[in-house]
Amino acid sequence: MTIYHFVGIKGSGMSALAQVLHDMDYKVQGSDVEKYFFTQKALEDSQIKIMPFNADNIYEGMEVIAGNAFPDSHEEIEKAQSLELPITRYHKFLGDFMQKFTSVAVTGAHGKTSTTGLLAHVMRGAKPTSYLIGDGTGKGEKDAKYFVFEACEYRRHFLSYYPDYAIMTNIDFDHPDYFANIDDVFEAFQAMAMQVKKGIIACGDDEQLQKIQAKVPVLFYGFAEENDFQARNIVKEPSGTTFDVFVRNEFYATFTINTFGDHSILNALSVIALCHYEDIDPEKVQDRLASFEGVKRRFSEKQLGGQILIDDYAHHPTEIKATVDAARQKFPGREIIAVFQPHTFTRTQTFLTDFADSLSEADKVYLCEIFGSARENHGKLSIKDLQNKIDGSMIIQEDNTSPLLVHDNGVLIFMGAGDIQKFQDAYERTLEEHLKIEKS
Repeated sequence: MTIYHFVGIKGSGMSALAQVLHDMDYKVQGSDVEKYFFTQKALEDSQIKIMPFNADNIYEGMEVIAGNAFPDSHEEIEKAQSLELPITRYHKFLGDFMQKFTSVAVTGAHGKTSTTGLLAHVMRGAKPTSYLIGDGTGKGEKDAKYFVFEACEYRRHFLSYYPDYAIMTNIDFDHPDYFANIDDVFEAFQAMAMQVKKGIIACGDDEQLQKIQAKVPVLFYGFAEENDFQARNIVKEPSGTTFDVFVRNEFYATFTINTFGDHSILNALSVIALCHYEDIDPEKVQDRLASFEGVKRRFSEKQLGGQILIDDYAHHPTEIKATVDAARQKFPGREIIAVFQPHTFTRTQTFLTDFADSLSEADKVYLCEIFGSARENHGKLSIKDLQNKIDGSMIIQEDNTSPLLVHDNGVLIFMGAGDIQKFQDAYERTLEEHLKIEKS
């Protein structure tokens, strides 16, 4: 029996794919650095073997799936080459794998993971569905009809995919280490659109997506009346959001979601549109939307003392603004505190003023040192350049998060795509110690 060996198994997409194959009774194992990543818990729960990188991990009878972050010169990939084993890059393997199902790619500059998680949750309530989410979550169903997956535009990796459907949430300039400008990003999405086989569900409120051309029908969703699927009569409350959906100006149904902010309504609309296209019972869609509990690292909450701590992946100005807006809906009247770790020097440099503007919508801002990626671990600017653009902002260190204690009844949002969790973990230890002293 073939053993699938994942080089870089702790990567979010790799981890999810390993779980999908494991659930479908394939033999799966993998290797990675020994540092702990949140993605490995699900692998450990599934008893998928994780080893430190070592050429000895590779032997006859394997098929190697290589993470995109690792060059051909990696010791395990070189060993596999010497043994003439099949070696497939993650995105190429996924592109071939999805051909066995009715596949739905979820793509966009923002909202991919949340929308993929929501779509997977809803579809599974109606039909056998396998899914792969960018938060490291994957599930394989042996009799699956549908395969729902997150498709990333970075380095045009999503051009390895020829899905039946694509949900396109938005087009925005990001990944400035790869894309030259918004036109370059648009061209990538346009190329992707031409590879879709059955239909595209696109946000019609996004001015870039309005220009998308395809060989298949393009259905638009959004708040504007010209959309095929429109949200109207929106009621936002601290418990969630309710809205009516009109399909080409005819009332369809009323839906309630327990998530917050306009972006969450748009995500739900895209899922409703796809399910409508596939003739899935709207009552099932209503039930499943109402029971969705979110995905990892997207507005993940916990309460300690009088404070609410939120872990969120927001790492682009557009995402930061949406996250702060969602917090204001759920926690009206409470102080909103942003604790932000910029991700990569190129992104920080490119969007410096935009970061300052979006962060300034919080009541107080704390900044952590810039997280350098494997691709770039230094730059010409520092976190002080961002601090200088945000009135009253402070820089905090992992070994001293005590300044956050002053926000007694605050909502603290720890945002970033790097290792912002270590700052939250450090603060939780500080806060717990502080609460113990207060009690004594």
